[in-house]
Amino acid sequence: MKAYGKNIRISPKKLRVTAEVVRGMPTGQALKFLKFAPTKWAAILYKVVNSAVSNAEHNDNQSQDDLYIDTLVITKGIVYKRGRPVSRGRMHPILKRTSNIRLELQVK
Repeated sequence: MKAYGKNIRISPKKLRVTAEVVRGMPTGQALKFLKFAPTKWAAILYKVVNSAVSNAEHNDNQSQDDLYIDTLVITKGIVYKRGRPVSRGRMHPILKRTSNIRLELQVK
């Protein structure tokens, strides 16, 4: 029972803060927490957790009450490289980082 989110437009450093809180929680409790957390990355994690729960219910006939978050790994995705023009025809780099999410659920 897995779900992935690839090249999500938020830095991995920000996403790991919320992932650390949710890791190991039962899925029902994690979904409630993520639904009301006031951050952009909580909404993104909510979608991935909800997708994993839906995959478990549809493909493996599991109940949401029996599942918990076993593995939640946030890795670095591709980096969009942009620039800000400055004096003398030079450029200061702007790195727009992305994240990859890998989520695995287990049965209690």
